[in-house]
Amino acid sequence: MAASPAVPGLFLCFAAMVLLIFVSVSSPTWEKISFLNVGVGSNQVHYGVFGFTGSQRAIGYEFGNDRLNTTILQNLTKTLILHPIAAGLSGIAFLFGLCGTAARTRVGTVFMTLTAGLAALTTLVAWIIDMVLFGIARTRFRDEGLPAQYGNANWLTLGALIALLLGFCASACGVFGRYGKRRNAY
Repeated sequence: MAASPAVPGLFLCFAAMVLLIFVSVSSPTWEKISFLNVGVGSNQVHYGVFGFTGSQRAIGYEFGNDRLNTTILQNLTKTLILHPIAAGLSGIAFLFGLCGTAARTRVGTVFMTLTAGLAALTTLVAWIIDMVLFGIARTRFRDEGLPAQYGNANWLTLGALIALLLGFCASACGVFGRYGKRRNAY
């Protein structure tokens, strides 16, 4: 039995889902993954999707800095919820692809393509917001003389975006592949 033509898209959607799950459990849940690191050594604060080092987990948070506690920046932290949403959409795309691959039907691959496209769009918006929000925060922390640098979650999100774009393209090409059983012409 030959593999489905959409298998590369299936693996790429799975990889994007895993990366986005890692980003979604960033600080304060998992301190190794963060969007912005401020300070040095044991005094370093890591900012993540649902808060920062030592804070309660919540959708939207304040930075703990008067120059950063504006309504706009606090509302932008609420949009970080797009990361778990994109992870969920990537997971749904993976499941559709799994159904299309296992059953060797074009319908599963079509739905995987559509869902991967939606997940890629959501991830793109999330990554742009990450770079704007944490770029502003990084600049303001540096203006106060605090060392601040981007964390690895920004780049994990970018990796997920690239995987989803490639997964979308691969699954779109896979839609036009051969499905069903071959018939012998005797």
